[in-house]
Amino acid sequence: MREEQRDADGRLMMLESDPATDADAELATAAGLELVREVLQLRRPLPLDEPAPTITTRAFTIDDAPEVLEINNEAFHWHPDQAGWTLDDLQRRLAEPWVDLDGFLVTELDGRIAGFCWTKRHGATADDPAMGEIHVIAVDPAHHGRGLGRALTVAGLEHLHREGLDVGMLHVEGSNVAALGLYHDLGLRPHSAHRWWARPGTPPPSAR
Repeated sequence: MREEQRDADGRLMMLESDPATDADAELATAAGLELVREVLQLRRPLPLDEPAPTITTRAFTIDDAPEVLEINNEAFHWHPDQAGWTLDDLQRRLAEPWVDLDGFLVTELDGRIAGFCWTKRHGATADDPAMGEIHVIAVDPAHHGRGLGRALTVAGLEHLHREGLDVGMLHVEGSNVAALGLYHDLGLRPHSAHRWWARPGTPPPSAR
């Protein structure tokens, strides 16, 4: 996918490309654009060579929606796509045909949800094998530093492997240094990048 936005004089104002190439970067630089957002796709073979998750998880139910939304919106208050979800936003996503609530894992501490890992299956295509994706993962900021992000990632990838999938993947902002460090430590490696270039000062665009 490649999209260009030009002004009335034909000047390139924004370039979006997925997967992005060196040629895209050269075109953007020549037009005076700067990289304003990068979303990396990371992949790794399954299963993990990791110890079993150190947490207990269960499947999401609709009664969990208020706590899940609160965690999502606190954890992703900065994110162009994830910020500010409403119940309607969540319900629309839950109605997607791919959704399997057994793969929407939540973990609790002290009687409240402390984090969640929502997984997704992708069928095989001409270019890719069947894969399992960590679609959204978030931890309540009040519980940061307790290893829940790692444990939820491991739980999600193990669930996908039990579902018969041999490749795990996820998307992460290129600017999210902490998340990139965690995923690299778990053996996830860059496969492709979705990039946006725009005039200096342009805010990061949404991928919705």
